[in-house]
Amino acid sequence: MNVRLHFLFSLLAASLFPQMGGAQELPTEARQEIGRFLDATARKEISVGSIKIDSVAVEGNTLQLFANMNCAYIPFREDNVAEIYKGVSVLLPAEFAKYKLQIRTNKRSIEELIPQALRSKKDKKAKTFAPGTSKALVTELSAPYAPTNGLLNRHIALWQSHGFYYEPKLTRWEWQRARIFQTVEDLYTQSYVLPFLVPMLENAGANVLLPRERDSQTAEVIVDNDGSLNSRSLYTEVSADKNWMQGSGPGFAHLRAQYKDFENPFKEGTYRAIETIKKGKESTAEWIPEIPTTGQYAVYVSYQSLPNSAEDALYTVYHKGGVTQFKVNQQMGGGTWIYLGTFGFDAGKSNEGRVTLSNRSSKAGQVITADAVKIGGGMGNIARRISDNGATENVKSSDANAAIAHKEMPQVDYPYEISGYPRFCEAARYWLQWAGVPDSVYSDSNGKNDYTDDYKCRGIWVNYLAGGSATNPTEKGLNIPVDLAFAFHSDAGTTLNDSIIGTLGIYYTNTNNEVYANGASRYLAHDMTDLIQSNIVRDIRTLYEPNWTRRGMWNQSYYEARVPRVPTMLLELLSHQNFADMRYGLDPRFRFTVSRAIYKGMLQFVCSQYNMDYVVQPLPVDHMALRMTGESEVELTWQPVADPLEPTANAEKYIVYTRIGDGDFDNGTLVDKNSYRTTLPAGVVCSYKVTAVNKGGESFPSEILSAGRAFNAKGTVLVVNGFDRISAPADFTVPAPADTLLAGFLDDLDHGVPYIKDISYIGKMKEYRRSIPWMDDDASGFGDSYGNYENQVIAGNTFDYPAVHGAAILKAGYSFVSSSDEAVENRQISLNDYKYTDLILGKECQTKMGRGGVKPLEFKTFSKPMQDAITAYCNQGGNIFVSGAYVATDLWDNPLAPAEDADKKFAMEVLKYKWRVGQAAVMGKVKSVASPFPVLTGNYTYYNELNADSYVVESPDAIEPATKDAYTVMRYSENNLSAGVAYQGAYKTCVLGFPFEAIRTDAERESLMNAVLTFFNENNN
Repeated sequence: MNVRLHFLFSLLAASLFPQMGGAQELPTEARQEIGRFLDATARKEISVGSIKIDSVAVEGNTLQLFANMNCAYIPFREDNVAEIYKGVSVLLPAEFAKYKLQIRTNKRSIEELIPQALRSKKDKKAKTFAPGTSKALVTELSAPYAPTNGLLNRHIALWQSHGFYYEPKLTRWEWQRARIFQTVEDLYTQSYVLPFLVPMLENAGANVLLPRERDSQTAEVIVDNDGSLNSRSLYTEVSADKNWMQGSGPGFAHLRAQYKDFENPFKEGTYRAIETIKKGKESTAEWIPEIPTTGQYAVYVSYQSLPNSAEDALYTVYHKGGVTQFKVNQQMGGGTWIYLGTFGFDAGKSNEGRVTLSNRSSKAGQVITADAVKIGGGMGNIARRISDNGATENVKSSDANAAIAHKEMPQVDYPYEISGYPRFCEAARYWLQWAGVPDSVYSDSNGKNDYTDDYKCRGIWVNYLAGGSATNPTEKGLNIPVDLAFAFHSDAGTTLNDSIIGTLGIYYTNTNNEVYANGASRYLAHDMTDLIQSNIVRDIRTLYEPNWTRRGMWNQSYYEARVPRVPTMLLELLSHQNFADMRYGLDPRFRFTVSRAIYKGMLQFVCSQYNMDYVVQPLPVDHMALRMTGESEVELTWQPVADPLEPTANAEKYIVYTRIGDGDFDNGTLVDKNSYRTTLPAGVVCSYKVTAVNKGGESFPSEILSAGRAFNAKGTVLVVNGFDRISAPADFTVPAPADTLLAGFLDDLDHGVPYIKDISYIGKMKEYRRSIPWMDDDASGFGDSYGNYENQVIAGNTFDYPAVHGAAILKAGYSFVSSSDEAVENRQISLNDYKYTDLILGKECQTKMGRGGVKPLEFKTFSKPMQDAITAYCNQGGNIFVSGAYVATDLWDNPLAPAEDADKKFAMEVLKYKWRVGQAAVMGKVKSVASPFPVLTGNYTYYNELNADSYVVESPDAIEPATKDAYTVMRYSENNLSAGVAYQGAYKTCVLGFPFEAIRTDAERESLMNAVLTFFNENNN
């Protein structure tokens, strides 16, 4: 028996531990030297532990060196693999020269770890993850173009980390992560995913699926065939050649304001069904919502998927911008909310705001089903409490003595509680319940532990989405062929100094025999992780921070990486606790760049699976200008922007979007060149934005320019948009004892400028602490808005201020056109062609990126070309109105940029004002004072606190006259510091130390603009 055991043990040892066979053992010194060489190679790219050669083996004529997992963190490419083999070969003793060398790590040779997308020769034997020629869940028919080399017809599941959840141990709803640096991970990752990453993927043609609510709109309207709860919203049907019928089986019904335990609204109602027609008179279903307030709302539809469901159910959304149509493949996605798009709706109920569904199809005799429509994100409506089982389990698991005490305590009838937060703040577990997903997906704990349910449900949800499709054929689900899944997280941790923790990628292979449900290798997740992480790190290092840290690519058993049966990456982008990381992480420019890098990595990966060339969507256009070319015609011009990081991202065509008056933008017009002419109706503000398109997709939109033609116009005003700034809050660092760092953000001085809006804000800091070891679980001292959702959506730069100024100009009886500041600076537009100019400076001021010193400062109020243009304009008798929060501070007292005499001379000698002090007022009130210009009168209020309607003006300038012909015309009400200066001489100027567009009401803006233009026009005809 002992001999037999010894024999079996020998066989086991032989299988587990590679042997050298007949070759001489590789000396320890050689192993160490090779490890040091690999270490040095790795540290050119990544920050990891030591690389070691764990073992050596000979297979035939091949010498195999087995490196530890740290070696697998290297982003292997054909060039560095060749260099590694060359360098290691030199280090081998002479007796090993006859062997072919193979270096292995992570169960693969290093050449096998080169992503397929980056190989010059593709591995034709490797099974790709492509599900075939899959059809899209949703296709927008009104889009004027379709990307052929992007992500058209692809389906991507992704999520933005954690969310507000119910903690039974504390009998309260709370954030899953600590609050720090004005945010919390539960919201912070949304600031990348929702405003940047998802639109980029959708602009490339992808269908993006989320397990959390995507709409920050707190209102929600449900319109359903079973009736609408607490609403006058209406569902109607028109039957023509075919009749609507009651569907067999359950559908959605909105029966209660709150849902508890495992109540499923998609199992409590009915749905409607009809046979499709190809010819003849169509039948329709119609959902007419009662919209509570005018605004932007996400539109979702629901239906049932049947064996003979149509692939092209035609939905039409009527909204403020016109009519947009979608084709929905009802063979997939039945019994949940399916997102169509986000649209502007006016308050009330009318035919201008509705959704319709037709039974017309490319195939007759199939079935279209109709159920509910959801408009808006809404407030959380899932109610939670301590259940008897849940409470007991939590107590026992935490403390046995507490369990004994628990038995002796009187039983408490805990009430059900909703979160009180907008649904977009809540964890995935609650959205999935509201979306009809089975409780077996969203509650693995059977209702006992919402925390574990939340992180587990995301991966299980991916498999449920793909269940029954080509990518997950063996499980039941929604039949959506998901191409990849992506978990976006930020990490914990701090550093003693001002160093960066950086970016980590996680995937997992060692499950399900290392293959996905469709038979493809799980090492495809390594490919995707490498591509995405590489794009992120390269782009950050190139554009912002050469010292950005690249961490490992962990092949580890994290639930979100392990469970999905499609290629999945878990990203830990940076540390939200570390000041050096968050200096960048709070900047919208950084968020755009990171999101674009993730999109590019996904694009590379997916296109490699379909064996197709990829093209990256262009960057937004700039140098925009709008000019009159006739009495009722305007011409819009712009310039494309090259992407230094991506040679394929070139603009091929453009889409011009138009908004008339208080409407919304239309579906766009495709144009071949970088100019567009159109008719300008009289008496209304018309606005335009442009996107660039190519075979890869559509860029983000440009800034918005506007024009208006007044009846019997008194003149024409040129509005110049000089407010381009988006940035993180002001920050500071101060050395502290014990090699630590005192650091923080000065949001009371300058909150920064979000892109459009910020949905990640959790409150201002109450105090600053040393950057280590200062964290505790509850982040005490941070987040005075905790529990107050009203401050979680903060307005930023909408790039839409020419319309705001223009509306007041038109009201005053003047026509106007508008231009970007770049078009003036490069002389594409001449100020001298206009009698009146209105320069918008908003919160423009010189701003750094991150720690500064790498990327030049951006957003100077008056560049040298702009100063030259204004000087020439004034010298020829022009009239200029300038307003902005930093019109003087940026030139005199910007801590990032030493003051230059030429700048101050320009302000004093041309515009006739000088700096008195920054942070001049906090109350947001301005009053006119006696001056030689009595027309400049009135009292005004501006946005002085963070809010959802306008960017905040927290530090307006006090400015004073710089010449005897200039006078103070306005003062801040609280302290009488000078807030506005007007000058009359050979030309006229009016300069305000607060932004015009931040004035709170239309009436106040109209009054002030009328006063300024009247001042310019007096004795000046």
